[in-house]
Amino acid sequence: MNENTLTQAPASTVTRRLLTCGVVAGPLYVLVAGLQVLTRDGFDLGRHPLSLLSVGDLGWIQIANFVVSGLLFVASAVGMRRALRSGRASTWGPRLVGTFGVGLVWAGVFVADPADGFPAGTPAGTPTDASWHAILHNIAPAVAFLALIAACFVFARRFAQRGQRGWAAYSAATGSRCSCRTRSSATAGSPWCWRSRPSSAGAGRRRSRPSC
Repeated sequence: MNENTLTQAPASTVTRRLLTCGVVAGPLYVLVAGLQVLTRDGFDLGRHPLSLLSVGDLGWIQIANFVVSGLLFVASAVGMRRALRSGRASTWGPRLVGTFGVGLVWAGVFVADPADGFPAGTPAGTPTDASWHAILHNIAPAVAFLALIAACFVFARRFAQRGQRGWAAYSAATGSRCSCRTRSSATAGSPWCWRSRPSSAGAGRRRSRPSC
């Protein structure tokens, strides 16, 4: 998505830098999480949600990943608000993107509990008693992904109004896809990430592929 797709007035240097934060945030999160998936002993992407990377001796890396990526999304939301001065999505678009960023920061501040054999030495399965910070952690995905889904449809309406049919279709399709995956994760009982096969403690319960 280029700058002209969203803006309707010349952007200042500060605004461009804020918008660039949004371009960086997604790939940064995926890169840092992906490297951890490949290097953390005992982590199985088919069984473990990425939130579990926040626990253990190296958990600070994923905590920082959540927080930094979230702050970058918040900064991009500020840039969007500065660039989108009027019209559809000029208010709620940035607000929703900012809410998504806050959800990521929230997930980093309130850490998940060890579970399903990760880190090494953790009993198999989901803990029977969740800690207070794990309970708060599980609020993050609902808020973040609902905001992201809503943002997709809000921007789809803006693009459609401006005759940018390609971007409108892309935004609507992305929102629909995220909505389906979010419902799938809720059904599987794993609100932050989706899983592809049953865990050791939940044989027979189908879960979709991790994607957060």
